[in-house]
Amino acid sequence: MNVSSARLKVLIGDDEPMIRDVVREVLEAEPDFDVVAVAGDAEEAIRLAERHRPAVAILDVRMPCGGGVRAAREIRRRSPRTRIVAFSAHGDPGVVEEMRRAGVTEYLLKGVPNDDLVAAVRRLAAAD
Repeated sequence: MNVSSARLKVLIGDDEPMIRDVVREVLEAEPDFDVVAVAGDAEEAIRLAERHRPAVAILDVRMPCGGGVRAAREIRRRSPRTRIVAFSAHGDPGVVEEMRRAGVTEYLLKGVPNDDLVAAVRRLAAAD
């Protein structure tokens, strides 16, 4: 079996460079993950998801160009097999519900243990 075909393709979308870097480092430390794209706003995340068709997209709820809600809706429309994790500093129930309606399956608060983020990505990728 081709090793690269077994790796889970992941996209990261967050407007904070430090968050993007940390999430990327955490995921790239896993032998079965391949971070194929990193975006700084919703528009870039949508474009990159359409190009790379990742198994999982990790999206910040509040980022420029429409935020995570817009990005989630468009990614689900343009890359229907991509599963989405919302990754936010805010746990407001209204925002959580809005993200779920946009197609988000998992909602994690920033600051969760790295193992929880890794487990969520694996869980979503396996749900296909």
